Amino acid sequence: MPRPYPPEFRARAVALVRAGKPISRVAAELGISQGGLHNWVRQDRIDRGERLGLTTPESTELAKARKRIRQLETEVEILKRTAKLLGEDRPDPKG
Repeated sequence: MPRPYPPEFRARAVALVRAGKPISRVAAELGISQGGLHNWVRQDRIDRGERLGLTTPESTELAKARKRIRQLETEVEILKRTAKLLGEDRPDPKG
């Protein structure tokens, strides 16, 4: 995975595009890909409310929530396996 660019660099690149410079020229001047810069500009438009989509804070929160859900599902699976090994998954015969 490529190393992420600092937020200040991204903001400066997006500002150049918003000022009217073509994405291709800005990308060439900064040595970044046109597709990457296009994604940054699109996300900036979403964050500003100019376009529909998940804002950066919402996206970050969603990623954290999904990670926590995976962690909890793993913990539940471990508990189920442990209960099965210890025989706690069978009903009590005296009931």
